[in-house]
Amino acid sequence: MKHLFAALLLAVTVLIQPASAETLTVTTVTRSPFSMVEEGKDTGFSIELLQALAKSLGWDYRIERVEKFSDMLDAISHNRADLAIANISITSAREVTMDFSQPIFEAGLQIMVPVGQSGGPSLWRALMSRDLLLAIGVAFLLLLGGGMLMWLFERRAQPYFDRPAKEAWFPSFWWALNLVVNGGFEERVPRTLFGRVFGVLLVVSSLFIVSVFVAKITAVMTVDAISGSVNSVNDLYGKRVATISGSTAAGFLERREVGYIGYDALDPMLRAFEAGSVDAVVFDAPILAHYATHVGRDYGSLAGPVFLRENYGIAFTTGSRLVEDANQALLALRENGTYEQIYRKWFGVMQ
Repeated sequence: MKHLFAALLLAVTVLIQPASAETLTVTTVTRSPFSMVEEGKDTGFSIELLQALAKSLGWDYRIERVEKFSDMLDAISHNRADLAIANISITSAREVTMDFSQPIFEAGLQIMVPVGQSGGPSLWRALMSRDLLLAIGVAFLLLLGGGMLMWLFERRAQPYFDRPAKEAWFPSFWWALNLVVNGGFEERVPRTLFGRVFGVLLVVSSLFIVSVFVAKITAVMTVDAISGSVNSVNDLYGKRVATISGSTAAGFLERREVGYIGYDALDPMLRAFEAGSVDAVVFDAPILAHYATHVGRDYGSLAGPVFLRENYGIAFTTGSRLVEDANQALLALRENGTYEQIYRKWFGVMQ
């Protein structure tokens, strides 16, 4: 009888034992500033929020950090982990294979471009383009050659050209430049037959030279305005755009029929961006903002506003009994100021 009573007591104890006695498996992926490792410790906005939840609910947990975002979601959808936390967007497609907590962060997508290429067309960038510099060089050589030919014809007939060749190159160039710009140089009219014929040819050809030169500048500025700046999604067409395969950003680009290069993880994508292999990155706004203001301030800058607003949540296995407790605890953390304190640490004043 005593043994039967002890067995019943043990069974009741196991049944009423709180969930906090379990060791929960939490899967995550490195996404600064939400989840990362610094000095051998897991940290970040999402990790500190998890720590606050665990303290409030008495959870005991261990973190399993995976390489790919898709691996983290697979661990939840295949019941290899109890929950996942990082920068996980709440979407209807993901709700099919997992459950979500209430939103823990409001985010969206944004575009990142190389430093100096956001905003409107740059006059300096256009003026320093290879095509325009080549056009200037050709124009300089034509004017110099035309001036020296006039020196050859007029050096014994026109006092202005009566000087040695080593001293005549700039006055001759200056004469040709004034002829092209002003359409004539009346006080230094050519006096020889060849000089006059050549002078007439220069005046007539100057009309074409000036027209071509102005057209070249206009063309370069137009091309720069069309292809040199990215300010919105509409500017991405025809560009080398990068994002993470399977992400909400990838889904958005596919719906907009914007071609993109898909990467399995964040680090390879950012390395390709730094190497100049892509023209723009479309991804989660807070991730790109953290990169552009910290690690990659010399490489990337944000272009345009945040679009496709979305919320991040904590992912649980389908039907998990942990969801309700987590939601109640999240509400309590917001009410007692803990959530705001964590938010301020990582992102500053709440919007």
